[in-house]
Amino acid sequence: MICTVRSVNAKEEWHKILSLLNANQILQSWDWGEIKNRYGWDLERIVWEDHQTVLAAAQILTRSEIRFGINAKIMYVPRGPVLDWNNPILRKHVMDDLRRMAIRENAVFIKIDPYVPVGYGVEVNHNDKPDGVGIELVDELIQSGWKESKQQIQFRNTMVLDLTSEESELLSSFSQKTRYNIRLASRKGLEVRDGTSEDLNLLYGLYESTSTRNGFAIRPRKYYIDVWQSFMEAGMAQPLVVTIDDEVIAAVVMSMFGDCATYMYGMSSGQHTEKMPNYLLQWESIVRAKAYGCTRYDFWGVPEVFVDSDPLWGVWRFKSGFKGDVVRTLGAWDFASKRFGYWLYSNVIPSLLRLMQMRGR
Repeated sequence: MICTVRSVNAKEEWHKILSLLNANQILQSWDWGEIKNRYGWDLERIVWEDHQTVLAAAQILTRSEIRFGINAKIMYVPRGPVLDWNNPILRKHVMDDLRRMAIRENAVFIKIDPYVPVGYGVEVNHNDKPDGVGIELVDELIQSGWKESKQQIQFRNTMVLDLTSEESELLSSFSQKTRYNIRLASRKGLEVRDGTSEDLNLLYGLYESTSTRNGFAIRPRKYYIDVWQSFMEAGMAQPLVVTIDDEVIAAVVMSMFGDCATYMYGMSSGQHTEKMPNYLLQWESIVRAKAYGCTRYDFWGVPEVFVDSDPLWGVWRFKSGFKGDVVRTLGAWDFASKRFGYWLYSNVIPSLLRLMQMRGR
């Protein structure tokens, strides 16, 4: 195999390459890279070729962070690289190139986060099915000096629903409780409509309310409005809002890339929960995704460990009723090209930040 590596500088060509590689991860899309570039990340899009045949691609984000006087350059490949992971020679070649790139760029480390399954199903239910390629890759990464990252940026596990069945068949495949709650919401007078750009500030308010109730941190308003607006303008996102008596009580922003729709952002006011708005909203998102031609619906995050102490357990109880297939992925892995700097970045600096937060500084 003779691989040449080159940069790609045109959106149309980049998305064509991703299509050739059957890559439907929106975080590798051109548009996601442009958004991150506006918020401090440098980016490079590269492709591996053998005699002009595309073999692999990676959108690489790079930034320098100064913390406590330490300048740390980090590199990140969100939901990438993308390639045929069944090819052991190719995957070794690409991973070796990424390691060399981190060293050449004088980065403290490079983080990868490819969509590579290591298994399917819920382990604790004894219905799991290991994925041999993913398990082999874990061993190869360890042998090559990569480490499983302490900082998992994206959800490691997810649930994916196959949309190729008819709507009636999809609905009948859901749990009895989920079907009941979808119908209950309709009987209670809830309605779902497509959102527009004019709704985005309202959606952020709902998202902020959701984060406060559920105890997770979010970014400033400007960031989310930019993300949602950019994806909408590119035809890669559709907000859906559920109302009762013209009051918006919940919403989702569904992203679409390739053949996959993703439940990327969900938010609600916390009002009228007894009317089950989120069940109706999720069903309408699935219906819209199918109408847009998507064949997969990604629920974007389920527990890392399927026990009731997991932070996503409540979310899982809701999502599991839609009976998608659980996909357990490789997660994020780091290669430390500067071991001491990586140790400081991964251990000492986070501890100092936590101490400062505790002291209210």
